[in-house]
Amino acid sequence: MKVHLVDGTYELFRAFYSAPSSTSPQGDEVGATRGLARSMLNLLSGKEVTHLAIAYDHVIESFRNDLFDGYKTSAGIDPNLFSQFGLAEEMTAALGIVSWPMIEFEADDALATFAARAAADEQVTQVVICTPDKDLAQCVSGDRVVLLDRMRNKVIDEPGVIEKWGVSPASIPDWLALVGDTADGIPGVPRWGAKSAANVLAIYQHLEAIPEHAHAWKATVRGALALATTLNEAREAALLYRKLAQLRVDVPLTETIADVAWKGPNLPVLRALCERIGDGKLCELAERTQREKGL
Repeated sequence: MKVHLVDGTYELFRAFYSAPSSTSPQGDEVGATRGLARSMLNLLSGKEVTHLAIAYDHVIESFRNDLFDGYKTSAGIDPNLFSQFGLAEEMTAALGIVSWPMIEFEADDALATFAARAAADEQVTQVVICTPDKDLAQCVSGDRVVLLDRMRNKVIDEPGVIEKWGVSPASIPDWLALVGDTADGIPGVPRWGAKSAANVLAIYQHLEAIPEHAHAWKATVRGALALATTLNEAREAALLYRKLAQLRVDVPLTETIADVAWKGPNLPVLRALCERIGDGKLCELAERTQREKGL
């Protein structure tokens, strides 16, 4: 069996900016939630999608904000999107999808934790993390744990990670520490870019292994002396940035592989929720998906 794990925060943002605006009978914006629900039912319609879970950032802030003041916050998120965070969690739970709303940890940590758990299970043939997010590339392992960019219908395995980012999955946190990640508020090390970081880490893999002096580098990098200088000046900060980028695999999720098997929607709850948001067709679609899967 395959286990599919969905980056719910990414999917909700994507739905908000791509699905049409829609309001509930009470006048609340619900378009992103409707779009997300249909996207999940479309995913479930696939024959190989039998075990599914989704993780959300219930709040944007996490333990990483205690480590670094500049880490991402909820500031600037459109209120019409932010107001749907809880509603989206309710919706996927009503659809019968195991849903993890994260507060202390981030959604990515939950996905990384369960991906490691599923990959260690012999009955699981592949773990598919549904996201294009480079942070989760660190979870990829051979073709056993892969990323799926659903918008482009592209699977990224370990060779694909190396091709796309120039480093192995194990080096992704180090790469992000050097290059930075504006989406997460990680500033990176001055002068270091994607290409220079990839060239150096392709040889040394981790920050600690990069020689202090550029003349000792085995990597051929333009501006090596300046890069070595800025890294030496910012090594402590770079190690902190890597800690921010490293995903946790110890999130206390209680579910087993059997628990994430999709058994169909919780119809009474789903019907009430669909009435609340004014979308009766969604219930019909969920029931049809359940029938088509023989559940």
